[in-house]
Amino acid sequence: MIMTDTKLKIGRREFTSRLIVGTGKYPSLEVMQAAHTASGAQIVTVAIRRINLDDASGKTLLDYIDRSRYTILPNTAGCYNAKEAVLTAQLARELLDTEFVKLEVIGDAQTLHPDPRATLEAAERLVADGFTVLPYIGDDPIVCRQLEEIGCAAVMPLAAPIGSGLGVCNPYSIRIIKERAGVPVIVDAGVGTASDAAIAMELGVDAVLMNTGIARARDPVLMAEAMRAAVEAGRMAYLAGRMEKRLYASASSPMESLIAAEKAGR
Repeated sequence: MIMTDTKLKIGRREFTSRLIVGTGKYPSLEVMQAAHTASGAQIVTVAIRRINLDDASGKTLLDYIDRSRYTILPNTAGCYNAKEAVLTAQLARELLDTEFVKLEVIGDAQTLHPDPRATLEAAERLVADGFTVLPYIGDDPIVCRQLEEIGCAAVMPLAAPIGSGLGVCNPYSIRIIKERAGVPVIVDAGVGTASDAAIAMELGVDAVLMNTGIARARDPVLMAEAMRAAVEAGRMAYLAGRMEKRLYASASSPMESLIAAEKAGR
């Protein structure tokens, strides 16, 4: 049976790309632009609290993102409580005229792990205020379920700590989250190379968001292209369905078929 894919649907919007990219840590804004193009992404996330509005050139990060080509997903990076996150999201809505927001409420400055309680509080307030909320959260199936029940348009469990490049550290939790979710599951944070992205997609998640894995590569543009291919390959492998794992060898050309062919030829 041939499996046909569907589009990625987040809230009222649909996308064909399942790779979401960021804007931080690039060696230059020009390299960032080229990497975005190579990635094939349709969604670009921007940290609102880190946009420099006083640049001497008169340009900001937003001037390097073609809004006719990309959907901007503002995020609340740098917020450490629900009040800060809600205010940042509201500022983003005014600045960018979008109801989309990637909700981040950090609970620990060293690990950058999210604060589940504050994230739930902020998510509930933002959903009630008409936002399409995509919350960054730990790989906790219970909290992911609670965020969905609140009305979040997706859940974004981490693969590993932000910027660590460790890959998918707990695939079992990610699989459970995906099996139980009624909204898109987007793996966020920790993807370091193309194989990490493919593994995440093979688990059945709907998309992968990454920034450092591309921006800090020796060649960010080439890595962006590799990540694009990996996400696409991982998605196809998931749809195709992998073979079952076996403890012992199983010949590609079983002897039974050869013996049957010999008998038929006599």
